[in-house]
Amino acid sequence: MATILFCPVTFNLAETTRMIQVARALDPAHRVVFQGYETDFVDLIRDAGFEYLAGEPAWSRAERDQAIAFDQGHSFRSPFTRELVGARVELERRTIRELGAAAVVTGSNLTSFISARAEGVPLFYPVPFPLTRPQVAQTKRMGFVTGAGRLARAADRVATAAFRWIYNSAPLAPRAFTSVAKANGVPPLRTVSSLLTADRNLITEMPWEMDGFELPRDFELVGPIFAHLDAPMPAIVAELAAAPEPLVYLGLGSSADRRLALAAAEALGGLPVNVVAPIGHYLEAGDRVPANVHVTPLLPAHELGGLVDAAVLHGGQGTVQTACATGVPFVGMGLQPEQTWHVRSCERRGNAIAVPPKHVGRPEFTAAVRRVLDDPAIRIAADEVREAYRGADGAAATARLIEQAVVAGG
Repeated sequence: MATILFCPVTFNLAETTRMIQVARALDPAHRVVFQGYETDFVDLIRDAGFEYLAGEPAWSRAERDQAIAFDQGHSFRSPFTRELVGARVELERRTIRELGAAAVVTGSNLTSFISARAEGVPLFYPVPFPLTRPQVAQTKRMGFVTGAGRLARAADRVATAAFRWIYNSAPLAPRAFTSVAKANGVPPLRTVSSLLTADRNLITEMPWEMDGFELPRDFELVGPIFAHLDAPMPAIVAELAAAPEPLVYLGLGSSADRRLALAAAEALGGLPVNVVAPIGHYLEAGDRVPANVHVTPLLPAHELGGLVDAAVLHGGQGTVQTACATGVPFVGMGLQPEQTWHVRSCERRGNAIAVPPKHVGRPEFTAAVRRVLDDPAIRIAADEVREAYRGADGAAATARLIEQAVVAGG
């Protein structure tokens, strides 16, 4: 059998857990090896039973924040220096050779897009559809300018057209990638979208989310992939689920911040509900949350169906898909374009309400939480979406495609 190398960004929770799910779906006869640089969620990889290789150089907290902003389209400045990109590509190429890896699976570890190609190994990229090359190319309004009026719509079309040119056409990729690609015999990566386009781009969406879009030949729809953490469910969850008050899950992933975590906790503290909130990684010593907000470790959220009545989510694809698959209606805040896209897609299906993050703490936010708890139409829609998710398995579909390629290459 073959060796498959997984290269997630290990300070990104959704990406790390997405890679774990794909690795689990592979035939256990394959050898699975993970490689990363930061340590935030490496324990999840090891706890899942996979081999992990720690790489250098790693980033500081400020560099991680800058990388996230670049990846999410918030900034065209990046922390990728020529030295860092060159060192990581050299390490990854060496790892591929020493392992004899037959395929590389990446999240948004951008140096994989050079190292795998330089070694002639197929690169697989399970990825949400928003901010991919075809999504940006085919979307008339990205939602940069909000509002329903004619002027707002026109302004958003102009902003979207400018973004489309910058993202898909302008030669604005960091120079480090162009020079390191050339040095490694790989065609230069000149546009931002080219940095995030692999040999096989596997779109992790439900079919209805792709209505109106066409996928080019190097993009394939595989379906949802979301975390199934091995962590035990804390006893407090069952205790609160049995209480007379509704139970709300507050899930903010790894792309929120302390300010939002505290603001959401404070707002939920004013409602007649109990809250389970795995937000401890955002809080500092001395931070206090309301008495009805119970801070927990990361939860096996895929087991929350039937325990929680509603959720408040940052909008990352993993948390959204988990809520959908478990029939939990939610309020989604959408901290960046990919997250906003998924929340709005669910709002159109009827199982969620979109609220801008700046409205946390305002009456609009608490009103939305009350509505997802009380509105029977939203509950019915959540049940319907749960049924639609039944049997959808993007991890298994991705694993099959990887194994087919490995067999064909062998």
